[in-house]
Amino acid sequence: MAKRDVAVRAATRKQFPHLVRDVKSFPVRDGEEPWTVEEVEELAHGLIEENARLQVEFAAADQELSALLRDSGEGSGDDQADSGSSALERDQELTLVNNTRDLLAQNSRALDRIAAGTYGVCESCGKAIGKARLQAFPRATLCIDCKQREERR
Repeated sequence: MAKRDVAVRAATRKQFPHLVRDVKSFPVRDGEEPWTVEEVEELAHGLIEENARLQVEFAAADQELSALLRDSGEGSGDDQADSGSSALERDQELTLVNNTRDLLAQNSRALDRIAAGTYGVCESCGKAIGKARLQAFPRATLCIDCKQREERR
């Protein structure tokens, strides 16, 4: 086992002290193997690393948006094309900030669910979300059936 893997495992176990006990209660769908501690540690570590990256991106995007809002009237004069271009740029930065904020919240929610021992439980019906789904999309809070039902609305 590499030094990095040992350090990751130690940090994850410190952040999630009951993981060894809780992982046994994480549900899986029929035909899936039960979760292992190593799988959940890897998943949690990925979420933690993504959060760190997203926080940097969020700070940069937020700073850029603040600068655009502060300087929104400078240099544009009365030209409608310049004003429209500035508005589009502000909208794009605002969208980026909001998307990054949403991803951070989703990651934090997933990490909270791991810590609480409720990871893998559909928030709508209470059934297993599915191990394969969570490995592909660790922020999922709904099983496939409930997600499809939600999207049809």
